[in-house]
Amino acid sequence: MYTPRKCRSFRDWAGMLLAKVERELQVAVNQAKRGFVIREAREEDLPEMVGFLAKLALHVSGAPPHDLKESEYKRLLRTLHSALDDPNRRLVVAETKSAGLVGMGYVYIWRSQGIWEQLEAAEFKSGVIDDIWVEPDFRGLGILKALLRDLVAFAEEHHASELILEYSASNKEAKAAWTKLGFKPTGVRAAAFTSVVKQALAESQG
Repeated sequence: MYTPRKCRSFRDWAGMLLAKVERELQVAVNQAKRGFVIREAREEDLPEMVGFLAKLALHVSGAPPHDLKESEYKRLLRTLHSALDDPNRRLVVAETKSAGLVGMGYVYIWRSQGIWEQLEAAEFKSGVIDDIWVEPDFRGLGILKALLRDLVAFAEEHHASELILEYSASNKEAKAAWTKLGFKPTGVRAAAFTSVVKQALAESQG
């Protein structure tokens, strides 16, 4: 975000601000022509967004449709609500005139001071893309990229030097999409049933 102190004159700052507004307006016009808009989420959107999160969880796990527990529904609702007024979080939705909300995106800024001694304090910022979802009937229309552009712009405004996300290793569609956008695996999160690990330890005793 530019401020007058970073520019040679107020005219320079005003010109850059106007150019930014014009770019954002052009993006909005292009989206409207394609039948959707990306906007900041509002409180009345939250119940439907919880539904998107439930669909995302089922998609990742490959499980058949289930109803959320009431306690989990309320927890997700509180989590989303807390993001609305947090300057370090961005919660957006994709909306069409005919179908209402058809997607969502959520990113937050993660800060780290590092673990090593340094001569000067340094803060590292990452944009964590926590959730992103587009309804199946509305995929292939550019909505995913439009959501991502908004989240990336938010991360840039907060000087985040990298973007982080997670996806299931078995989700080949997600892997191909994220790889195409420049994401590379940086680690592996493994899981196992406690009983399986216990049995393996017992069999390896010598």
